[in-house]
Amino acid sequence: MQRRHIVPLMLALAAGATACLFVTTSRAQQASLVRVDRVISEPLSQTVPVIGRLVARQAGVVAARINGPVEDFMVDVGDRVQHDQVIALLNTDSLEARRDLAAGQLAEKQAELSTIRAEAKLAGQELTRLEALKASAAFSQARFDDVQQNVAIAAAKVRQAQSAVTSAEAELRLYEINVFDAAVRAPYDGVVTQRMTETGAYVRIGDPVIYMIADGSLEIEADVPFERLSGLRPGLKVWAALDDGTRHQATVRAVVPSENPLTRTRAVRLAPLFGVTHKPLANAQSVTVEVPVSAPRQVLTVHKDAVIKRQNQSIVYVVVEDTAELRPVELGQALGARLEVKSGLVEGEMVVIRGNERLQPNTKVRIGGDSS
Repeated sequence: MQRRHIVPLMLALAAGATACLFVTTSRAQQASLVRVDRVISEPLSQTVPVIGRLVARQAGVVAARINGPVEDFMVDVGDRVQHDQVIALLNTDSLEARRDLAAGQLAEKQAELSTIRAEAKLAGQELTRLEALKASAAFSQARFDDVQQNVAIAAAKVRQAQSAVTSAEAELRLYEINVFDAAVRAPYDGVVTQRMTETGAYVRIGDPVIYMIADGSLEIEADVPFERLSGLRPGLKVWAALDDGTRHQATVRAVVPSENPLTRTRAVRLAPLFGVTHKPLANAQSVTVEVPVSAPRQVLTVHKDAVIKRQNQSIVYVVVEDTAELRPVELGQALGARLEVKSGLVEGEMVVIRGNERLQPNTKVRIGGDSS
């Protein structure tokens, strides 16, 4: 009798365990994989657009440092050059001849110096011998005085010859510098935008050879109206939009203390942090700067990917423990990839930014990928 009851009981327990396992597995399978982002507080200020332009911190003429005819150009318009790269060559035939002549004159002065030093040494030796004879009857005071004078004259000649050698060395160095400067070099990394002369033309010291721009050091310059300057200060980060539609952050580097009396504007320089652009950057390229009209205020923001539009209402899914709760929100201004939250969320809450399109209220979720 007992055995007949045991078998059904075991079957019932097995069926119950299978059912529990099925429910648990189903619930695990129902948990949706999502990515989340944190609601944060950050500064926001109202802005007005101001048209500016990209300007190179280094741009201008590269001039000749010596006189001479242009022998050859090593670059052309549009070529990118590196610092100290040779961009043009001036003819150095006469300079090299003068350098060789100066080298010969230096060798001559050095030989004269060696001869005079030897004569001074000889005079010094004779003076030493006479000093050793002072106690003897053979000593002549007149002869001793003459030799002392000869030693002083020899020392003066050594100094004069040494000075001549120094002058000859300096002259040779000047000719060597001129020969070196006959190769016109790029003063910084950049791009050649114009050739200011041609092969065969004679240039003098200071004459322009090429014009180049350091396009790797572009800044933003914007003429900001006087009444809009109160919200700007060095170190402030603002947004700037290029004419290709891309937006980038820029940091105010300086507000130039010089006002245009006609427009009542002051130049503001900003250091941009360029990301991906759709077109190459260029000097004088147009850029729109979002200038704050007042000091920033702290606001709550949410990532734009967390917001879903349904029936003219903005909603987000907030993860509470392991459940995605639907929350209607009131939004304000945009801050790049984030949106101001006027109501509906609190700082620190985690909202779903990936996988939220398929969620239903109170859905179980699993957080995967990067979250902040």
